[in-house]
Amino acid sequence: MFEGVSVTIVVNGKAMDVPDGLSIDELLTRLGVKREFTAVAVNRDVTPKSGYASTRLADGDKIEIVRPMGGG
Repeated sequence: MFEGVSVTIVVNGKAMDVPDGLSIDELLTRLGVKREFTAVAVNRDVTPKSGYASTRLADGDKIEIVRPMGGG
């Protein structure tokens, strides 16, 4: 897994332990989420894609990963 300090975040309603200081970009990679047509909010604030690499996650953060759904 990983070494060092871990923190607990909540991703789309599910708690998960991740390394302290993990970026949004690294989280999406771990989860296998494609960046195209994906929006990410941290603690209800939408983060622009340009900020995914620099935004670090902390203990207790609530992350929502939203992708549009097709249908008719």
